[in-house]
Amino acid sequence: MVGLAVRLRELGAEVRVCAPPDEEFVELLAGVGVTMVPTGAPVRPVVSSVAPGSAVGLAQRAADLMAAQFETVAAAAEGCDALVATGPLPAVAGARSVAEKAGIRFVYVSHSPVVLPTPYRRPPARRGQPLPDDMTDNRALWKLDAEIADAMFGEMLDTQRAAAGLPPVDSVRDYAFTDRPWLATDPTLDPWQDTGDLDVVQTAAWMLGNERPLPAELVAFLDAGEPPVYVGFGSMPMGSLKDVARVAVEAIRAQGRRVVVSRGWADLAPADDRDDCFVVGEVDHQALFGRVAAVVHHGGGGITTTTARAGTPQVVIPQGADQPYWAGRVADLGIGAAHDGPAPTVESLSAALKTALSPEAGARATAVAGMVRTDGATVAAKLLLDAADGGPTP
Repeated sequence: MVGLAVRLRELGAEVRVCAPPDEEFVELLAGVGVTMVPTGAPVRPVVSSVAPGSAVGLAQRAADLMAAQFETVAAAAEGCDALVATGPLPAVAGARSVAEKAGIRFVYVSHSPVVLPTPYRRPPARRGQPLPDDMTDNRALWKLDAEIADAMFGEMLDTQRAAAGLPPVDSVRDYAFTDRPWLATDPTLDPWQDTGDLDVVQTAAWMLGNERPLPAELVAFLDAGEPPVYVGFGSMPMGSLKDVARVAVEAIRAQGRRVVVSRGWADLAPADDRDDCFVVGEVDHQALFGRVAAVVHHGGGGITTTTARAGTPQVVIPQGADQPYWAGRVADLGIGAAHDGPAPTVESLSAALKTALSPEAGARATAVAGMVRTDGATVAAKLLLDAADGGPTP
């Protein structure tokens, strides 16, 4: 989203980004000079305190998130020509309502294909609402998913809309996603299959573009030997990653490689202080990943795309959400390995690393890197501005 904001500004538009007030987001937006409007509560405390998949407290969090759209986002949208929204369904449904009330264009963008209805895959289960294992008709499952979404969020949305003078909606999910959602994923890594049900606009992934310098100490570590293996799990919580740093370091050392460990939100760290490991905080993955031998990660769409763009093999250890999908794509493309399950052992991760570090995976990763598009944010920005100038509605 920051990548889109920067491209829009470069093309002459005024941009405001509404985002949770986590320190990482504040610093990122400040670093590129984009106006940030803090919206809702910080995300990191929720990620750190809520068990993966748990629905405890979900209704209140959803209600608060939706209310923030009708309050903070509505104020930020005053005088704007368009509102682009992504994120959890309650937020997106609230954001579209804000755009409807203001009479401005609305675009929903997904950074993962798995949430968009398609007969080619099952919908992901919503928190606390498992889908029947014995149902195999994907169209029927997506219809059920819409009904579940209405049961979870319909009343709170209609209550907020009524207060804003708006009528109720028939389907929360379909209203939020619109019939022409944008998909900000790379078509090589994620080839969307058109079904005629949705007019999906696939722009390619939105990348920030300009590399930020790496810390001098990290550069010195990289320069001191053969390329290391990077291990990082982003915003995944500690609960699901209790032993992963120890296992990963041991497995990587078994391959004769040094290690770069990213702390992430789980605060990962090696079990010892040997000089073959280097621990980093927030760094620019675009600048780093071209200098490592492989990337071990959780399989978010962003890090999967960034690694593929760097031409570096990867090992995906999916923890949930859309991550098993991206793990499968990495394996199918031959640009690395998909670990079976979220909790690796030294043996299982060693096997995956052998695949990723093989000459075949390296050659394939290099080839695919040349296919990954870098213009997604520019494409999206031009679509928005063309529509503002009287062109086709995005």
